[in-house]
Formats: sequence, C-alpha cells, structure tokens
Amino acid sequence: MNVLVIGANGNIGKLTCNILADQGHSVKAMVRKEEQQEHFKHPNIEAVLGDLEQDFDHVFKDIDAVIFTAGSGGHTGPEKTDAVDYEGAVKSINLAQKHHVNQFIMVSSIGADTPEKGPEGLQHYLEAKRKADNVLLESSLNYTILRPGALIDEDGMGLIQAKKKLDERGSIPRADVARTLAACLGNEKVSHQVFELIEGEMPIQTALENL
Repeated sequence: MNVLVIGANGNIGKLTCNILADQGHSVKAMVRKEEQQEHFKHPNIEAVLGDLEQDFDHVFKDIDAVIFTAGSGGHTGPEKTDAVDYEGAVKSINLAQKHHVNQFIMVSSIGADTPEKGPEGLQHYLEAKRKADNVLLESSLNYTILRPGALIDEDGMGLIQAKKKLDERGSIPRADVARTLAACLGNEKVSHQVFELIEGEMPIQTALENL
C-alpha cells in the first residue's frame, strides 16, 4: 500500500514509517525541512517536503492511505497549535478527500472529546484536537481516530488497552502507538472507529478486534 505519513519527523511518525516500510509498504514521509529527509534510510521510504502551513497537495499523488501524526505538542503557543493540530489537519483531510484516499488514520489524544476537563495548560491543545477530529468524523473518508494517553519514550511490549472510552487514564509508549497505527492500516475492524488507548495486557491486534 502507498502510505503518506504526515508529521513523519516526530517520534511517532518516524517509528511508524519504519514499521510500515519493514512490512513492505511504500511510505511517503512528509517533513518540513531538507535536513530532516536524511533521517529516512529505508529503501521503502521516500522523504518528501511538505509544510502544513503551506500548499502540500503534491505529496498526495498516488496515495492509498494517510496517517496523520503531526502535532505541535501541548507546550507551543496557541497560534502554532491551531496552525498544526487544527488547520493543518483540516487541510490534510480536505486533500485526502480530493485525492480519494482509501483510509485516513488520525492521532488525536485522550481528553479531546472533553477538552474543558483537561489540565488548564492543555485545554487549547485538546480543543484543537477535538475540532480536527470532528471535521474528520463529518468527512466522506474512511476514518480511524486513535486517542492515546500520556506518551512515554519506551520500547513497549505491543500490549495495550483499547476502548471507545476507557475507564482510566494512563500512559503508552510511542512505539506502541506506532505499532497500533500500523495495525490499523487496511483493517476493517477499525473502519469508522474512534478509540482511546493506553498500555495494557492485550496484544494490539486482539485489542483492535475487540473494539
């Protein structure tokens, strides 16, 4: 499958690109700067230049699926958050519809459904995620929205909890978010699904089948 990863220079994006490439997919890794292209050495990965705040229509040529992992994080200013997490996501959704992409997988965040209940410093970020999620939900695309808990830098065990609404908050290794994204690709079980995920005791594929 020809997969476009938006936000490929981020930690989750890089991991996802490499997992998909190892699985035999053809990956377009969208990055903003030429020097970021050097991070991608796998023969199945083509690093392409594209900026969410500019016109990036060209990167959608011959794409079957999009994985949107871009994020400003909760510590940038409101303007950058809006530009990347909301406006950049909306542009991506619109371009995916224009190019008749088969699947659009979005990395959102736990708490995006109720941003007003989040920590004060994260409420604007969560609100941007909520608005972007809603645009995707109302689109014509075959969507999957992942809402991971707090992201940590560990290798992960490939074991998660995944539900439409979890009973608890928790953390999850970025590596397991990337593995879950790869498992969602082409998976009918997650078609038109929104789910939260944290680390747990169930293999990723099993957890997705049980949604």
